[in-house]
Amino acid sequence: MSRGEALELTVDGPEGPRAVRVSSPDKLYFPERGITKRQVVEYYLAVAEPLMRVLGERPTTLKRFPDGVAGEPFYAKRVPKGAPEWVQPVRITFPSGRTAEQVCPTEPAVLVWAANLGTLDFHPWPVRRPDVDHPDELRIDLDPQPGTDFQDAVRVAGVLREVLAEAGLTGYPKTSGGRGIHVLVRIRPEWDFIDVRHAVIALGREVERRLPEQATVAWWKEQRGERVFLDYNQAARDRTVASTWSVRGTPRATVSFPLDWADLSTVDPDDFDVLTVPGLLAERGDAHASMDERAFGIETALEWYARDERDHGLGEMPYPPDYPKMPGEPPRVQPSKARKAES
Repeated sequence: MSRGEALELTVDGPEGPRAVRVSSPDKLYFPERGITKRQVVEYYLAVAEPLMRVLGERPTTLKRFPDGVAGEPFYAKRVPKGAPEWVQPVRITFPSGRTAEQVCPTEPAVLVWAANLGTLDFHPWPVRRPDVDHPDELRIDLDPQPGTDFQDAVRVAGVLREVLAEAGLTGYPKTSGGRGIHVLVRIRPEWDFIDVRHAVIALGREVERRLPEQATVAWWKEQRGERVFLDYNQAARDRTVASTWSVRGTPRATVSFPLDWADLSTVDPDDFDVLTVPGLLAERGDAHASMDERAFGIETALEWYARDERDHGLGEMPYPPDYPKMPGEPPRVQPSKARKAES
């Protein structure tokens, strides 16, 4: 099957039009739906305005599928060699202490350039340059475990909304593009990654107290059961979630779509894909358009974290396995193995 001759697209930007080459535009990215690279590029041009509000000035990891969803993806955490000079870099520091120059989107042409490389998901850090060590976004990932589904995540999200309000925070929900839900909160960049992660832990614990049979912050899978996991480690340095408006590597070409709280219980995440979202954006607008109007503080959530540690003996929780050992962290041994070792 011919993949078509390369295209050269003209994309408007802050410094004038950019010429961006798109190779093999007819290459199938989603065979089940017949969706091509050209259609993914056209999708990103259609949602460029709200997506740039999400990605602008943020270090961004590119999840690339050079052979489409039938092939193996990889995460590109550095600016690729040969990138145009208008693909700007920003230096970030990994948990290991190593540094890298990561893609920092500043204009829509970057979206087209990245899509041409096989990028489906954009994974921005919760920081903006020039201050890449103090997050301005608190993210809570509601991850349904086996035996649960999107509607279970919706129920947990409703309680999370109540908890956020009691902590003086306003959250903005979106579909993950799969079975989960992400809730985003704009915060003042006054706290480091450790503080923000502790705030997420405290919020998650409060949800778990109110829904013990349906929600959990247990890191070890053997302890989660058929509950929705509030993945607090997505708030750790160098952990990211797919951005709002990102195409996901699913057979249906689903999209992580922004929602109002009132709509959350009425939708199916499969409703939002590469073919439907441009029309929905034109019809409904961006449900998260007001997110940047106010930034909140996490003082109350941090007070809850300190209370749990002081009064309930609930302190630090395990980090991901690739992290260096962190201060106050409990042993990284799953409970069943720890019991066998003790016996």
